[in-house]
Amino acid sequence: MLRNDNFLRALSKQPVTRIPLWLMRQAGRYLPEYCETRKRAGGFMTLCQSADLACEVTLQPLARYDLDAAILFSDILTVPDAMGLGLYFETGEGPRFQRPLREEQAINELFAPDPYDSLAYVLDATRVIRKALDNSVPLIGFSGSPYTLACYMVEGGSSKDFRHIKTMLYTRPDLLHRILTVTSQAVTAYLNAQIENGAQAVMLFDTWGGSLSNAAYQEFSLAYMRQIIAGLRRERDGEKIPVIVFTKGGGLWLESIAESGCDAVGLDWTVSLGDARRRVGGKVALQGNLDPNVLFAPPQTIALEAEKVLASYQTAGDDMTGLVFNLGHGISQFTPPEHVHALIEAVHGYPR
Repeated sequence: MLRNDNFLRALSKQPVTRIPLWLMRQAGRYLPEYCETRKRAGGFMTLCQSADLACEVTLQPLARYDLDAAILFSDILTVPDAMGLGLYFETGEGPRFQRPLREEQAINELFAPDPYDSLAYVLDATRVIRKALDNSVPLIGFSGSPYTLACYMVEGGSSKDFRHIKTMLYTRPDLLHRILTVTSQAVTAYLNAQIENGAQAVMLFDTWGGSLSNAAYQEFSLAYMRQIIAGLRRERDGEKIPVIVFTKGGGLWLESIAESGCDAVGLDWTVSLGDARRRVGGKVALQGNLDPNVLFAPPQTIALEAEKVLASYQTAGDDMTGLVFNLGHGISQFTPPEHVHALIEAVHGYPR
């Protein structure tokens, strides 16, 4: 039995002993111990592909901070890499693919990999981390959403204008639907494998869904996340497996996301948490949503800004149930580690 189950209880809108908190990208470059482990590993993918090293960095923020959940250390691009696109990291440019999907033949040959084959290293890490946590806090598994993964797969890496994928979306939507269909199959199998190997909640990161028009978001992003959610295992060993959906820039579609079958909706910092609570009407839990850049401010300001977010949620309902506190996106590598303590103390101590 978990010694701290507040995160899972909040996702089920049950009473909690304190407001649970975890941070997107909580195991990352802002921590000196992470940088040391990554240097010892010799590269990011080596770090991901070693179960022991992935476990080490997953646990590092938990050793430093009083967090309420751990998140599997991996990368969303492991899935397209397993699909044969050839992931590599270019210094100063981030992740790239050797074989981006631009040609019809390559798209028609795309396949959904067996996660127990080409992604076995992620599942090994999941088992090792779950054992090392020793029922202290829950373990979150994750994947990128099909549309977000497709952005990288078609563009060949990060993009500012999404020129290639949006050209495909408007000129050959059939090809993009083919990519999204296969990728949805891959993500469903991948997340179910994470659940089978110990993940106690899973999250879909739809980082680039907010770049779409309203109609395109419904057709090319949300529809495929709905398919994944419908295909996920939602219980293991008698315990519910909650699903969180996070679309960066997705505040316009909050009601639609809440109807997707997920248990919780993640929000970025552009959305009022109180307004979001009123809009979903208790249908789902909410996760978010402090601006990550607040963590560059002095500790007193961090505490005040966190309390504003919490007060917004509280004024929209009778209590604080159904809330998981998080940032509105991943923590910056330039964040002073000591500032995270101020945030955690403010959230766990609310209301003062």
